[in-house]
Amino acid sequence: MSPIRQVQVTFDCAQPERVARFWCEVLGYVAPSPPEGFATWDDYNGSLPPADRDAWFACSDPSGAGPRLFFQRVPEGKVVKNRVHLDVRVGTGLVGEERLAALEAECERLVALGAVRERVLLADEENESCIVMQDVEGNEFCLD
Repeated sequence: MSPIRQVQVTFDCAQPERVARFWCEVLGYVAPSPPEGFATWDDYNGSLPPADRDAWFACSDPSGAGPRLFFQRVPEGKVVKNRVHLDVRVGTGLVGEERLAALEAECERLVALGAVRERVLLADEENESCIVMQDVEGNEFCLD
């Protein structure tokens, strides 16, 4: 049996394209081209029955190294903490004040995109410091 080499992370959300485009900005990911035969995603969505419009959106790492992110519309809203979340690694290789400055700079950039800063978790013996945030629909993620 060959090992699995590709992973897709799926998000339940209310507005798939909005959330996907936020994560494209955060991670430098790209949205796929519209399906064959359509000039834009709006054209594609317009061809679908109303109940199926804007039901999903995806984005991927242009280098192919990171997982594909898939966003699917669900009727219920988020009510509790995510069981799975993304850690956005921005301070790798840095220590002390330089690391904290890098985290704060990225936090400011993401807040400007619509993210919400929740709290800072300070380093302990097992974990580095991180900033807990929420994306544009309230899904938690960490800057670390």
